[in-house]
Amino acid sequence: MSLSPEDRNVARAAKLDTASISDAMDRLRISGQCQRIAPRDPSFRLTGRAFTVLYRASGTLPGTVGDYIDDVPAGSVIALDNGGREDATVWGDLLTETAHRRGIAGTVIDGICRDVTVCLGLGYPVYSRGHWMRTGKDRVEVEATNVPITIGGARVAPGDLLRGDADGIVAIRRADEERVLAAAEEIEATENRIREAIRAGSRLDEARASVRYHELQRK
Repeated sequence: MSLSPEDRNVARAAKLDTASISDAMDRLRISGQCQRIAPRDPSFRLTGRAFTVLYRASGTLPGTVGDYIDDVPAGSVIALDNGGREDATVWGDLLTETAHRRGIAGTVIDGICRDVTVCLGLGYPVYSRGHWMRTGKDRVEVEATNVPITIGGARVAPGDLLRGDADGIVAIRRADEERVLAAAEEIEATENRIREAIRAGSRLDEARASVRYHELQRK
């Protein structure tokens, strides 16, 4: 069975480092680097399309935190916008176990999580501003799902392509993904040629000059 163009782009992104994608975005003058959103373990990797969730401070009634989880399609990346709050979690062990069981690709949080030992034990990728045990129950509630949100200063719309590795998260808008991925693939291939030259005994400055390395990020 052949993959759709969207699925092919998920597979293409999965082969690229976030650093190469970030350099491609700089070349194209496109933003999408999610600042200060880091993996709970440097071995984590994720790639998929965003299922977005927007949080707000809860009102007089108890707020919901994770009741959306059973509606998330397998292979998606859950992206949670809690406004960067670090005083109340929006992700914990029950959500991790459910997401892992459902085949979700990972979770990205502009905020914090807890129960980190569970995501580490399962190998389920969670990216956030940090982790702390204080619950979000009765402190935050889901305002909306599948709406545009902000993660680490980057806009993320439903279905946008998210890629994460040890260096963090990048978000690629649907309209930009073909040219971003093409540029990132070119950058990564060029850097690989530099590595091959160095391993063959070349000086770094000469290897860089031979492929015009310092022009890679220029528009």
